[in-house]
Amino acid sequence: MKPSSRLAWAVAIAWVVLLGSYIAIASGMPPGPNRTAFGNILLCLLPLFVNGSLLSNATTPHWRKNVFWMLLALGISFWLAGQFIWTYVEVYQKRTVPHPFLGDMVFFFHTVPMIAALTMQPHDPREEGRGAYGYADFALIACWWLYLYAFLVLPWHYIIMESAQYNRNYNILALFGNLAFAACAAMLAIKARGFWRKIYTQLAAAGSVYAAGRFMISAFIARGDYSRVSLRTLPVFVSFLMIGTAGVWAYSHGSEESSEESIPAESETGKLASGDALWVSRLARIALLSLPLIGFWCMKRSQAPAAVSSFRLMLTLGAVLPIGFLAFLRQELVDAERLKLLRASQDSLDNLKRLQMQFVQSEKLASLGQLVGGAAHEINNPLTAILGYSELLADDPSVDSRSRSLAEKIREQARRTKTLVNSLLSFARQVPSEQRVPLDINTIVNSSVQFRRIDLRGKNVRIELHNADSLPQVRGDANQLLQVFTHIINNALDSMQETGGGSLTVRTLFEKGNVVILFSDTGRGMRDPNLVFDPFYTTKPVGKGTGLGLSICYGLVQDQGGKISCQNRPEGGATFRVELPAVPSLFSMRPGTSAADDKPAKLA
Repeated sequence: MKPSSRLAWAVAIAWVVLLGSYIAIASGMPPGPNRTAFGNILLCLLPLFVNGSLLSNATTPHWRKNVFWMLLALGISFWLAGQFIWTYVEVYQKRTVPHPFLGDMVFFFHTVPMIAALTMQPHDPREEGRGAYGYADFALIACWWLYLYAFLVLPWHYIIMESAQYNRNYNILALFGNLAFAACAAMLAIKARGFWRKIYTQLAAAGSVYAAGRFMISAFIARGDYSRVSLRTLPVFVSFLMIGTAGVWAYSHGSEESSEESIPAESETGKLASGDALWVSRLARIALLSLPLIGFWCMKRSQAPAAVSSFRLMLTLGAVLPIGFLAFLRQELVDAERLKLLRASQDSLDNLKRLQMQFVQSEKLASLGQLVGGAAHEINNPLTAILGYSELLADDPSVDSRSRSLAEKIREQARRTKTLVNSLLSFARQVPSEQRVPLDINTIVNSSVQFRRIDLRGKNVRIELHNADSLPQVRGDANQLLQVFTHIINNALDSMQETGGGSLTVRTLFEKGNVVILFSDTGRGMRDPNLVFDPFYTTKPVGKGTGLGLSICYGLVQDQGGKISCQNRPEGGATFRVELPAVPSLFSMRPGTSAADDKPAKLA
């Protein structure tokens, strides 16, 4: 036998035992203390069984579903508290329950958390983001419900004792609350489907049975012919068994919920978004706006005695404070929720703009790659001829030593130029880049600085080099990295010469798994650091710069798996930051070591 079948049999047996026991006590035992005691105790045990079946479903990872079942259980607990008071009077004190009864208010309020449970709408995942203002709506409606009870019922108990008017108002208000629960459950049963439709249908049926039974009880109480332990309470008993069965059924069929599509159909989305998501907040606002109307009616149209009218006016004025406070609190929560959504939307928009900029940058680099590839091919052909002829001259024994020396220099420079052309082709993806090998960044940085050391003699410009000790190696192309570092240094020196001199600080360090190279100058800075890597963007005079150097550097660093960025310094000048991933197996830098611990080496 399947577990669900065994559970169904257990529920059926519990139905038979509880219902049979109550019928046997109510009809089989003669009137007296024993029947009163056994019947009331069974009426106290019944809500405990119901709460156990409801709370067994409040262990899901979805908070709204948990709150739904817990609020249903809270409503049953309110009814249980009223029944405890009734049992205490009848069984312990051995006297007839007076009317009006202190527990009437507790019985009346048991529907409030049950209606609030329905407002959670656990079947609709789109309601997940309602936020804390949903609780403010519930608190506002609960206060309004308490105000209605105090306005309509309490005056005929504490101001002027009039049982007939008390019973009439109490029964009308209680019937309205019970029917509201049944109607809300029926409405949700129509709009939900599958698992949750069955749950709502069972709750709607239980609410209808309870409302009918409560109406019958009020009629018998009005005639003075009601006994708690009798068949007249049977509909209330049956309604609780139906609610408990709904909880047990939900627990045994929980797997069906995860396999169903709980999102409404596309054709229903607009209607649900404009209706179901707003009816609770609209009801809360109606509750606030009803107060002045009720107060005006009490002053001009009410036929109640003066003492009752005065009490109602004072009650209405007093209710404005808590209900108004909850209304303002709800608005604050809504504003906070909207600000949160606005910030999230702004962040999404900013991310979209950054993505668009990266896309444009990629498109520019792709166009630049095609241009560089064509130009490099055109340069490569005559360069090959120059290199060949220089090698012939350098190896010709008939050439004098001076000419052979010049030929060797031409060959050396031609080879260097050919290497640069190959780098351009590699950047343009025209040829595969050289095999990546482990490199010592400090060696490459030193070579880049040495290229400009002779040019700096007699100029008011100096380079300070800070090499971190025990830097891990990186995997890359030495020629490409040398080209990047040399170009950054050249740009910094040009910028400082335009301002009359300055210093360039080159610093290497290890940070978060990356080898970082910082180039900080004291020049005039960059006009727009966000555009320096765009092709054809330059701040140099016409004829001196094409705006392609940093774009090529950007592509080369990206090709090495690294990052390059630029920002202006607050004290003046600019800082270029190159990050290259370190080789994991060669991490040898001491924890906490940085460039600040190294001694600077000055090159002038």
